[in-house]
Amino acid sequence: MAKQEPISVEGTIKEALPGSRFRVLMNIGGKEHEVLAEVSGKMRMHFIKMLPGDKVDLELSPYDLTRGRITFRH
Repeated sequence: MAKQEPISVEGTIKEALPGSRFRVLMNIGGKEHEVLAEVSGKMRMHFIKMLPGDKVDLELSPYDLTRGRITFRH
């Protein structure tokens, strides 16, 4: 069975949580969804700082749409 590709979406950071995790709001089809996202390894390695209100790109797993990984900060 082949591995499925992650789903790429854009969102806004709502809240910063401990352990470099964030609550991120996504607007998909006029509806708002909230996910728990962690920072990707390259962003953590280069000390990219993020605050509530920042726009970010996320990768969501096709298996669990409530968790994601932040890959880019705009």
